[in-house]
Amino acid sequence: MQLTDQLIPQRAPFVMVDRITDFGPYYVETAFVVLAGNLLATNGVLAEAGVVEHMAQSVAAHTGYAFYLRNEPAPTGYIGVISDMVVERLPAVGDTLCTRVDILHEFNGVTMVKIATTANGTAIAAGSMKTVIAQPQQQA
Repeated sequence: MQLTDQLIPQRAPFVMVDRITDFGPYYVETAFVVLAGNLLATNGVLAEAGVVEHMAQSVAAHTGYAFYLRNEPAPTGYIGVISDMVVERLPAVGDTLCTRVDILHEFNGVTMVKIATTANGTAIAAGSMKTVIAQPQQQA
């Protein structure tokens, strides 16, 4: 499934997920091709921050698609905690990143996930992340 503006809050040129390749209630798999013009790519590779941002946007894609299936607008979320994150290799421009996000716990807008990313089939990064859905501001 191609991502649309309905699924993640990021906008070009900061979109780091091209499509959802598989989806279930407790997981999502995404893909992203690293392009030379990417804001976080320099000297032919995507920076570590770009890999982590791709992983975070993959989490957002799961949440956004779940809301989309309920005909609700995707919420804005934030990274609360990143833990045990290891980026073993930086992907090169032209590489295809594939990421699997497994939902470990979800309660009251807080989601704990385990994430693993490959580049062209080789494992390059893994870790855990906690994300939080922003609550709408109440009008006084």
